[in-house]
Amino acid sequence: MNTTPGSSPRQRSGGLAAWSIHHPVGVSMITLAFVVLGLFFSLRLPVDLLPNIVYPEIGVRILDPGVPARIMEDQVTRQLEEQLAITENLVTISSSSRDGESSVDLSFPYGTDIDIALRDASTRLDRAQRFLPDTIDPPIVFKRDPQQIPVAEFVVSSKRRDSIALRSYVDYTFAKWFINLPGVASTEVGGGLVREIQVLPNLQRLAAVGLSVDALVDALRSANRDVPAGRLRTGKQEFTSRTAGRFQTIEELRNAPISIADGTNLPLKELAEIRDTHEDERLRVRFNSIGGVKLSLQKQPGANTVAVVDTVMERLQWLRDNDLIPDDIELHEVADQSVYIRHALNNAALAGLSGAVLAMLVVLLFLGDIRRTLVIGSAIPIAIAFTLFVMEFTGLTLNIMSLGGLAVGIGMLVDSAIVMLENIHRHQHAGEDDAQAGLLAATEVNSAIVASTSTNLAAVLPFLLIGGLTGLLFRELIITVSAAIFAAMLIALTLVPAWATRLRDTARGEGTWRKAIDRRIQSLQERYARLLDWSLQHRSAQLTAVLMFIILLATSLPVFLAGSETFLPTMDDGNIRVRVTGDPGTAMKSMDQAAARLETLFRDQQEVESVFTVTGGFIFGRTQREASSRATLQVQLKPLGQRKLSSDAWITRMNSEIEQLQLVGYKVRMNTYGLRGLRVGAGDDDITLRIQGPDLDALQSLGQRAVELLKDVPGLRNLYWSGEEVQHELAVR
Repeated sequence: MNTTPGSSPRQRSGGLAAWSIHHPVGVSMITLAFVVLGLFFSLRLPVDLLPNIVYPEIGVRILDPGVPARIMEDQVTRQLEEQLAITENLVTISSSSRDGESSVDLSFPYGTDIDIALRDASTRLDRAQRFLPDTIDPPIVFKRDPQQIPVAEFVVSSKRRDSIALRSYVDYTFAKWFINLPGVASTEVGGGLVREIQVLPNLQRLAAVGLSVDALVDALRSANRDVPAGRLRTGKQEFTSRTAGRFQTIEELRNAPISIADGTNLPLKELAEIRDTHEDERLRVRFNSIGGVKLSLQKQPGANTVAVVDTVMERLQWLRDNDLIPDDIELHEVADQSVYIRHALNNAALAGLSGAVLAMLVVLLFLGDIRRTLVIGSAIPIAIAFTLFVMEFTGLTLNIMSLGGLAVGIGMLVDSAIVMLENIHRHQHAGEDDAQAGLLAATEVNSAIVASTSTNLAAVLPFLLIGGLTGLLFRELIITVSAAIFAAMLIALTLVPAWATRLRDTARGEGTWRKAIDRRIQSLQERYARLLDWSLQHRSAQLTAVLMFIILLATSLPVFLAGSETFLPTMDDGNIRVRVTGDPGTAMKSMDQAAARLETLFRDQQEVESVFTVTGGFIFGRTQREASSRATLQVQLKPLGQRKLSSDAWITRMNSEIEQLQLVGYKVRMNTYGLRGLRVGAGDDDITLRIQGPDLDALQSLGQRAVELLKDVPGLRNLYWSGEEVQHELAVR
């Protein structure tokens, strides 16, 4: 092998690049293996909108409908606080008591194993149940996990069925079609009227036969059950037996024999009135002014959101194709989390692909060789495949952060490869042997490539040390960028030398286009050289240039400092939440009438696509919170390209039109939803203030006073305080 005079053995070693030049097949096979593994893992990676964020918070909810807030605080909330306050690693505990609901929230430091904390809190809750009233619903304990948000929500309505029959159909028939689908964790039904069989004792008749109400209740309870009767043996056979006592029809219940004082039996219908009716209506659900029942579907932890929604939609289509959905049933889509994910991922993928194409075009412009351009371009998909490989083993997901990291790093993926390829090409033009050109070129730039990659990694890796929500949110972006940059360095030190040393210029020479570009680049180089030489010889020119940079920096600083600062950019998806709060004591019927007027107003707007309304509280899965003076409307605007107004501009216009409705006794607040499940503060609003103290009456007064003082602050809107939901209470002494 020929050597350059004055070169040392260490300079001629070439390091990893030298080994790659002498083993091109091995390098190509190793690269191909990573590409295949990356493609394989890309099909297994979960797809979601955001990284897997689990807030270090646990919530406990106790529901006891109809119980006043003061009793909930005294009999439930205080007991919960005393038991849950000793949960391990607890930082803060906060509670709130409303009519029929007690809420206790536990906060832990970021980095706490929230599953262990959840088990500890559940144990404390079990101990607390001994001191709680028997009338409460089963306690609900949960962790703040955005993955618990339903991936799809529907409203089921019917033109022929009443609310009772519709709720029964959705609960016992329709929802069951989805519970066994891959990735579906649960199907939850809310709203409508739940069927209820009421037995209304005739007190005069009971007194006449010498029977008390409690005795009647005990008789019905003992009659309406199946009792095991043990084993029966007959010859060679054996049977298990039971007494089938559960009532199957209303007639069986009416004719149920009830023993009276004289030892005879009377049918239940002679002692009480039996009604086939429904529970008290405390919530109403409507979609575009049509009453219905809400169906929510939750995915399993770690399941692919897009795949789960696709499976649900396929099952819906299968039900329609096989006529398993009755003709009178209508299905309206309220929410679909996969829509945002598809749009976000498609945009991120398009940005990455556009960056890759533009990078290759620039390389082609300067190198003038399609083969060398393909060598450079191959660094992008190979580095992405390696990154997908790393993502699988680090437990990451495909989301806007991880794909955004790849899109950001696209330009950096080809930097090292360009440096290596251009240096090899220069040595080849000097007439050196291919292998010698590769070795000398690699020796010259190896340290520079490693140093530049290390600098980039040193700039981004410290962000992994950031704690809190910021660290959770941007962790995947940093890991993907770092993995892609590291992969690009390996490609520049291995694959590029192995392939570039086997490329030679063709014998036909350069074309006219290539010569024109080379002349233009040569002209620019000469002009730059003359400008640089002139600047070095004239100190005044150097000072002028420095002064210009200082002036430009000073000019840009006010623009930089005056810009709005937000944690994440706003997203105009047209999803608007409208919260309506009535005066204390507002009946659900009156609230529903006010909500209906707002529905009519919104549906008359040309920008509106649908309006989903819940009156009398809210529904989250099977959890229903009753609040007769509250209503929520979810307004979905048309896509941004089909309307002239942004969501904020539409809200501003609607506020003025709502004032014309003169809804006396009601407060209407509107805001955009943003990213569902992402909380950047202690509450769901942008700013949350908490006033603490031992006197509830004083707190009520201070809360109302704080709202009065803050309502005139510029930039604030939708002011709200918890005392607005206090209901009137009738106390009998």
